[in-house]
Amino acid sequence: MKIKEKNSDLIISGAEDFEPEHIFDCGQCFRWEHISEKKYFGIAFGRALLLEKYGDDLIFYNTDMADFERIWYNYFDFGRDYKKMKNALSKDPVLQQAISYGEGIRILRQEPFETLISFIISASNNIPRIKGIINRLCENFGEKNMYMGKEYYTFPDAKKLSALSLDNLAVIRAGFRDKYILSAAKGVLSGETDLDKISRLSAADAKTELMKLSGVGNKVSDCILLFGMGKHESFPVDVWIKRIMEYCYFDGERQSIEKISELACRKFGEYGGFAQQYLFFWARENKIGI
Repeated sequence: MKIKEKNSDLIISGAEDFEPEHIFDCGQCFRWEHISEKKYFGIAFGRALLLEKYGDDLIFYNTDMADFERIWYNYFDFGRDYKKMKNALSKDPVLQQAISYGEGIRILRQEPFETLISFIISASNNIPRIKGIINRLCENFGEKNMYMGKEYYTFPDAKKLSALSLDNLAVIRAGFRDKYILSAAKGVLSGETDLDKISRLSAADAKTELMKLSGVGNKVSDCILLFGMGKHESFPVDVWIKRIMEYCYFDGERQSIEKISELACRKFGEYGGFAQQYLFFWARENKIGI
């Protein structure tokens, strides 16, 4: 991978296994907006970025090497050998097919507090509505900034959210999730919920700690571990993944979440989270098992 600065942009050549629509449309993130064919606008770690896949190159508009090294290198998981991971997963014939369909997926390393709140919002929800709630949360309680003449809002921190009331939060229209958002923010601000400490635990122990939080169940905790804490063995199981796994690995017979999780752990091991994303994207786009 080579990077050159041109005017105020970064042009990245040789970045393999990177397709914007695969990355941003597989359910792992909620603050990226499709602008045109292979162009997306998003916000992470308080910074905005317009990104485009142009031929074999990636263009990061109006950014610099300092931000690339500080934010985007880790955020886009550029340090990982995706070929090695794909080869390991492709020993499974179902995954081989799923990977060939969503070959450009990368798992983003998102900010832990934002991931916690975002996936609390995601519970019993659909992606367009999740995005709408998060956008309203940021527009009402985040900080306004400018990027390439466009206004954008940062994700509010625990201190800001903790100072709100349920009446204040009504504007985001999150429904029953409001009380969970406030409870989680207050726990993080007080130190009762130490996300840095939790992220250093094993995946199993970190999951136990996260599930002590109101509004954080089995699936939400696995999403936080996978997308916000780098626990790539985590395999979130929601109703869609449950149906996909039953269809692909159990001849369509209904199974418990525990049985599905056990199979995922056994078959996919340290790459469980990647397997989940490939399966979800492939099955959703092709209506497999749904």
